[in-house]
Amino acid sequence: MPFTRRPLQSTVAFVVVNALLCISVGPVYDFVCDLPYWERRRERRRQERELPAASSNEHHVHSPGNSNI
Repeated sequence: MPFTRRPLQSTVAFVVVNALLCISVGPVYDFVCDLPYWERRRERRRQERELPAASSNEHHVHSPGNSNI
């Protein structure tokens, strides 16, 4: 096994790989977050939330002058 023969080399390789992964996380995250897909999805979900609210307001119009309570 490599870590029993050369523990320092294995440790250095492990640290270097982890450092490369940590460095590359930021640009990958920024790229994925800036994709146009997320803006389209956000807009579609906003419209889906507003549509039921708008349709329920049209059917339940309450006029304050007709209250018999």
